[in-house]
Amino acid sequence: MRRTLAVGLTLLTVTSLATPTTAAPVTAPRQATLTNFASLPAETYLPGSEPSGAALGTTPINGVAVPFADQPVQGFSSVLRNSDGTYDVLSDNGYGTKANSADFLLRINRIAPDFRTGAVDVVGGITLTDPNGHIKFPLTRADRVLTGADLDPESFTRTADGTYWIGDEFGPYLLHFDRAGRLLAAPVPLPGVRAPENPEGNPNLPSSKGFEGLTLSPDGKTLNALLEGTVAGDEPGTLRLNEFDIASNAFTGEKWLYKLEDPGFAIGDAVAVDSNRLLIIERDSGQGDAAKHKKVYLADKRDRDHDGKLDKTLVADLLNLANPRRVGGQADPFRFPFVTIEDVTILDDRTIAVLNDNNFPSSSGRTPGKPDNNEFITIRLGENLHADPRVLRRR
Repeated sequence: MRRTLAVGLTLLTVTSLATPTTAAPVTAPRQATLTNFASLPAETYLPGSEPSGAALGTTPINGVAVPFADQPVQGFSSVLRNSDGTYDVLSDNGYGTKANSADFLLRINRIAPDFRTGAVDVVGGITLTDPNGHIKFPLTRADRVLTGADLDPESFTRTADGTYWIGDEFGPYLLHFDRAGRLLAAPVPLPGVRAPENPEGNPNLPSSKGFEGLTLSPDGKTLNALLEGTVAGDEPGTLRLNEFDIASNAFTGEKWLYKLEDPGFAIGDAVAVDSNRLLIIERDSGQGDAAKHKKVYLADKRDRDHDGKLDKTLVADLLNLANPRRVGGQADPFRFPFVTIEDVTILDDRTIAVLNDNNFPSSSGRTPGKPDNNEFITIRLGENLHADPRVLRRR
């Protein structure tokens, strides 16, 4: 595996967040604090794997030669913590489109950050497959190994039995995989919503705007699946949060609306805090100095201001994190200036982890002209989330 390591670690200070309990104006939180930093080099590949990136051409991208002799470990679109200090991360469809990702094999990688050294190791993983033919539309490969031309996985969660639920953008679909990465049942479409890539046609959702956030309820009975884009006919900048019942394998019809700060923004991920509240990453499309809006909000289904949308409280500005101890050799304040920030998970009642999707080899938010690493940071919140204890125990 070809690697170049990034830098170290350190500890932290504090920040503050406010949880809305009434419709009164919300006090702005104090600055959140960077507590740990580690990085997986952009040019990290699975040794002995298949070639990839043939549709990217032969002109170097951000100084990286294409195509690749092996499968790159890249594009982290969702993260789950494990009990042993490792994390499962979901790679997305490869290189950004259905047309250029047919030789990218869909995969869940297992990574281990070492905040003492600032390194991230790839310690395992599984490739996603459909050996039993649950997908009825034609697949790219005869062996039914799934590729970025078949599905665009952008979010996932794990149930108590160790199986994975994955949110896709091409349907959009929900997909249920076993612990070995084998699809267990037919993809479940969202009723009344179709992306341009959906073989049924008549799309009413923009491309690449499907299930960007997927989280499990504290009782383990339902999923909440958050679209990245606005369904045609809905208020511009509103995103549907859809409830799915695991036992019946069906959407319940219950839904809520999340309102973006600007219709041009997008969400990056969502994770449950309790049965009513979620942490949601919201971002603009800028990178580097052009990045202006990369934030984590606490969203509440109870709609205390009665505007028909989830209440929102800012908990962390990812472009303005306090870093007085210069964690990872980074500046104070610390900026997380990536075009796609698509991973958030709760580590304890005051600490969250956030990772970027580096869109390898295309994004260069950290250093112009160089591909972004997969960075892994932890952030200390100023007040407890008061999360459901089942969320904090979940592995």
